[in-house]
Formats: sequence, C-alpha cells, structure tokens
Amino acid sequence: MAAGALTLAGPGTSQAEAVASACSGRPLKTIKFATGELRVYKNRQYACAITVARKPGRRVMSISLQARGGRAAVDKGSFTRQAGPVTVHALNRCVRATGSIAGISRSTGWILC
Repeated sequence: MAAGALTLAGPGTSQAEAVASACSGRPLKTIKFATGELRVYKNRQYACAITVARKPGRRVMSISLQARGGRAAVDKGSFTRQAGPVTVHALNRCVRATGSIAGISRSTGWILC
C-alpha cells in the first residue's frame, strides 16, 4: 500500500497532475488567461475551484467561489503556484468563480444553472 502511494506521488508526477488533485470531482470549466488559469471542478454535492499560475514564482493570487444565495469562499494572499482550493456546497445551485493572479482576473459568470 505504501509503495503504491509513493508511486503516485513520486518523481514522475508532474506539477499539473499534483495541482489537479487539489480538487475532487470532474473538471467542469477551465479559463486560461495571461498569467495562469482558473479551474472549476464539480462532484455530486460540491463545487471546488483553484487558480493556478502559468509559471511558479511568488505573487499575489486569489480565488473566490460562491454558490447562489451563499457567501463566497475565498483564498487570497501571496503564493508561488496556486490559490485554493476553495469549496462550496452546490447541490442544485448555480456557482460563480473568480480567479486573479498579479492583478489579472477572470470570472466564470454563473454556471451549473
């Protein structure tokens, strides 16, 4: 069992694969922009989002995910690779995500409606 875990997280694992595993569920939407990308995932009850930098390096990043009628889950600060993951309960609810890296931001608008 331990050997299997080492194989999954070993030196052959790319950064993109490691970042993608930060959220569970299926990829729902990816929005690329100059400094990185905003990724939204969905499983049965929850939506999850992360903002991933195109190139590693310390900079101001943020991710915000909000279910309609609820408060936004936010992760904001100075990060080297990604902001998030943030998760909200989204069973039968629209969600919107906004990601920002170094002052450039993108939003999904309301999705899952």
